[in-house]
Amino acid sequence: MATETLTTERILEATEEVLRRHGPAKANVVDVARALGVSHGSVYRHFGTKAQLREAVTKRWLDRTTNELQLLMTDGSLTAPAMLRQWLATLFAAKRRKAGDDPQLFATYQVLISENSRVVELHVGELIMQLDHIIQDGITKGQFSLPHPDPALTARAVFDATNRFHDPAYAGEWEKAGIDEEFRALTDLVLRGLNP
Repeated sequence: MATETLTTERILEATEEVLRRHGPAKANVVDVARALGVSHGSVYRHFGTKAQLREAVTKRWLDRTTNELQLLMTDGSLTAPAMLRQWLATLFAAKRRKAGDDPQLFATYQVLISENSRVVELHVGELIMQLDHIIQDGITKGQFSLPHPDPALTARAVFDATNRFHDPAYAGEWEKAGIDEEFRALTDLVLRGLNP
């Protein structure tokens, strides 16, 4: 049996590795416990059900992107338009990395995401809140203007307009020729629409 303290983080790391090896259909709590050198009951003490474990590992995966973007937003040297451009580029790069660096794990997470729609809704909500913050900052500084009084609605519109560059359903297009130019053209269009 394992002598290292069993933590939530260790369980999530092991679960990710088991999912990578076996895929979502075959991976189970017993496999995770075996990888950790503990009983499956020990894993269940941290996560009451297999579904809770899968939800937690999905949230952890999505949080990597959210956290990377949140860190970017601490850069006080950027104007709001530059921040928005960088935020969109960072989101696109993060999603591309996930799809390209480990296609098998990416495919596994696509299954988990479909099972955990509430986790995905929360993730999207966090991303839109970040966009809302950038847009409101731009309005405050006189760097953005809106055709209507609701920055949150604009944030959602920007998120939806750029969907092709962050929604995993479009992952197959992210490495095609010309995609970077298409991304820049759309980003330019969004920024022109927010110009004061």
